Amino acid sequence: MQKPNIGRILKLLIDTYGDRAPLKRLEPVAELVQTILSQNTSDTNSRRAFKSLLDTFAGWDKVAEANTLQIAGAIRAGGLADIKAKYIKSALQSLQKVTPDFNLLFLKDMGVVEARAWLVRLPGVGMKTASCVLLFSLGMPAFPVDTHVFRVAKRLGLLAAKIAVTAAHSELEKQTGPADIYRCHVLLIEHGRKTCQARRPRCAACCLADICPGRKMLCFYI
Repeated sequence: MQKPNIGRILKLLIDTYGDRAPLKRLEPVAELVQTILSQNTSDTNSRRAFKSLLDTFAGWDKVAEANTLQIAGAIRAGGLADIKAKYIKSALQSLQKVTPDFNLLFLKDMGVVEARAWLVRLPGVGMKTASCVLLFSLGMPAFPVDTHVFRVAKRLGLLAAKIAVTAAHSELEKQTGPADIYRCHVLLIEHGRKTCQARRPRCAACCLADICPGRKMLCFYI
């Protein structure tokens, strides 16, 4: 089976789940912190932890000044609080040295590759977190690759079977038109959660089944 075109995939996903317009953006540092909090937990828990952090501290400078025990106490609802508190404090302190007012709008003057490389130098910030900041907050055409996107894209043949997740971001960016990256990212996640699940993909109910080269390998689930 020929590798599906990402435009065709996107059309079928939109027909199934509806289109997805970008939500109201957080400022970049807020997006950075919220994405760190979202690691290895549910959206509900990460949002609760983020709200608690904002309620506890009067600004990012206060978070940077606080000790990690205080930060961990504020974000306990998000899980892995002690680890995430260290990352958040270290990242904010690093940012403060470069931009004391925590303004990251200068990243918009860079290309995606350069801006992402700048962000991943911060403690606790990987490719996915950096790409989320660029896409969701700054509207730049970066394609965040989480576990759902990675799994679904490989099954669809959009990514090579042995590709590293760090390389998957730029590969999907090459294949997707800049204006479609947001909706494609969001819809692949939704499809991965609802249909193309990790252990028991619902191939019989999949809107992409007819064009999915991975379906043959997964046919025992049908």
